[in-house]
Amino acid sequence: MRDFYVYILTNSAGVLYVGVTSDLEGRFWEHTVERRPSFVAKYNLDRLIFYEDYPTARDAIAREKQIKGWRRSKKIALIRTMNPSWRDLSGHVQW
Repeated sequence: MRDFYVYILTNSAGVLYVGVTSDLEGRFWEHTVERRPSFVAKYNLDRLIFYEDYPTARDAIAREKQIKGWRRSKKIALIRTMNPSWRDLSGHVQW
């Protein structure tokens, strides 16, 4: 069974990006290594600071939309539940 992920990236300035994918490792690599013209590349979002996994794409997309609709303060509170120090989780995820 395939997992789907909602994730949040940031940079040293604290800009937030919320995304969804079925391949967290591959998507993080695309964001940080390939650097295609995008919001992520423009703001050099290079740290994975939050992720959740879901059993279906529908669930993950619904959650992504929910989080994207939140104020910044609520997103920060969510991040702090998993990662209070905002450390880069990319090296700690079991891809």
